[in-house]
Amino acid sequence: MNYRHAFHAGNFADCMKHVLLVLILQALARKPAAFSVLDTHAGIGRYNLTGEQAGRTGEWRAGIGRLLESAAPGVPDAYLDLVRRAGAPAAYPGSPLIAAMMLRPQDRLVCCELHPEDSRALRAVFAGNPQVSVHARDGYQALGALLPPREAKRGLVLIDPPFEQPDEFARLAAGIATAHRRFATGIIAAWYPIKNRAPVRAFRDSLRDSGIRDIVALELTLRPPLDPARLNGSGLVVVNPPYGFVEQGLSALRALAHLSPDGTGEAGATRIAGE
Repeated sequence: MNYRHAFHAGNFADCMKHVLLVLILQALARKPAAFSVLDTHAGIGRYNLTGEQAGRTGEWRAGIGRLLESAAPGVPDAYLDLVRRAGAPAAYPGSPLIAAMMLRPQDRLVCCELHPEDSRALRAVFAGNPQVSVHARDGYQALGALLPPREAKRGLVLIDPPFEQPDEFARLAAGIATAHRRFATGIIAAWYPIKNRAPVRAFRDSLRDSGIRDIVALELTLRPPLDPARLNGSGLVVVNPPYGFVEQGLSALRALAHLSPDGTGEAGATRIAGE
């Protein structure tokens, strides 16, 4: 799967990921102590959905486009407010920009982006922002090099790989294990595509066998995941989920399931490992 993000920004999977990201960051902000965010595959930070790349697929029109056009009961207002503030659809915020918009003065964001052109674009987005640092480096390697964060004992590690490699699920599981080993008290959130169920089951099994505790998976599918050549849904694995997050996230994903064009959308939550 080639998931060069500019072509798919604002689609249903992006909405799903960003809704859950907002809920996690809201939970971290409930306590006054500082928190840090490490975004390992940050992209360019801001996407023009009316531009050439997003226009080739038009996926955003069935995702954030629909949410902005009409009321979406159950979708967190905080997410939609951030999207509007960023200037969508001409400027849809990626995960690093959403995180930066939610930082308090005591918090910090670290972004990693390996692609040279994308990392330059990301630096331009955050130029002059002292709370954000951008590293032109491999996100998986950054898990060992940049964790635990020096600035805070609390935080989020967001792992959102492009899934361009055939072994990406295995790399993602290894990355989660590294992040947990280096930052056991942090929240770790990892996005993955759902095309068919077999790779997802193997991924979950590897996490279950890793010995890491307190893991949940929230998933949204717009159609039955039976076609391995099509993005039928997406999921977010969360280690150390905040209190109440699963219930809030599941409620939001049920609202997003209405994006399904034929009414077969489903949302679910699975406990992979107990606390």
